[in-house]
Amino acid sequence: MAGFISSSLLWSTCFCVCFFSVLSLLERRDHPIKSDGSLSFVVIGDWGRKGEYNQSQVAAQMGEVAEKLDIDFVISTGDNFYDDGLTGIDDPAFELSFSKIYTASSLQKPWFNVLGNHDYRGDVLAQLNPILNKIDQRWICHRSFIINTDIAEFFFVDTTPFVDKYFFKPKDHKYDWRGVLPRKKYLSNLLKDLEKALKLSTAKWKIVVGHHTIRSVGHHGDTEELVKQLLPILEANNVDLYINGHDHCLEHISSTTSKMQFLTSGGGSKSWKGDFDLDREGVKFYYDGQGFMSVELQESDARIIYYDIFGQVLHSVSLSKGLYYS
Repeated sequence: MAGFISSSLLWSTCFCVCFFSVLSLLERRDHPIKSDGSLSFVVIGDWGRKGEYNQSQVAAQMGEVAEKLDIDFVISTGDNFYDDGLTGIDDPAFELSFSKIYTASSLQKPWFNVLGNHDYRGDVLAQLNPILNKIDQRWICHRSFIINTDIAEFFFVDTTPFVDKYFFKPKDHKYDWRGVLPRKKYLSNLLKDLEKALKLSTAKWKIVVGHHTIRSVGHHGDTEELVKQLLPILEANNVDLYINGHDHCLEHISSTTSKMQFLTSGGGSKSWKGDFDLDREGVKFYYDGQGFMSVELQESDARIIYYDIFGQVLHSVSLSKGLYYS
């Protein structure tokens, strides 16, 4: 454990320094894979409720699966702290919803986090502050960034600023748009950086991670702004997986126009919306409840598994490069 902590601190500190030393909205960092050439990780989203709404139960099962797979890292698809993000770097919710919940030794790996719409309702700069990494060395959170491995590249995208209603119909909510305004310029630069990075990528697997859905039959449905602005870039650059949260469920939808698979892992805590429509082409799996997802990658194959709060396998997907799901 001591070895991991020291190396993790060095790695994440380097990441923070390098990330903020450039103007690009997408900075790249390398991450090692296993000696056998494989990579494994778990994905959780919409979780930060101080252990309530079965968050602790999901965390426990995630720890067991992570141990079996000997995961390399964890991906969080956003909405890390409910209901309104963090109030600052000293907000006790950071420890009560994160450090003291995900305590399994198998989860003491880097956590790559994106921001969700609930995170933007709080102090966004607090979640992005490197000080949180000193409090818990697993925590790595930026708006948008790239993790490069020998077999896959992961493109983390800040999706909340794309959504019109947060700007024009915020209801009683206040959003922290520091670092985003002027919005049009921010989104234009982000899309240009992402498109360039995807075009230059020679990775065997191209995986994009964001908070909001692109395709979903759950409560929120498709995010139209992403369908119009982000999806064409992903399809044109042969992205394999789009991984998201936002809808508090687990789902798998296969694209009808490309090889892309849309994977939702937003069941980290409060769930069971009871609001979904399965009458749609491409829907392979939907679970209106809590749980998480695991991914095992090899150079030419991928295995994706969804689990409930009891660790039961709900759905599995096998992918091969050049082929659609099976």
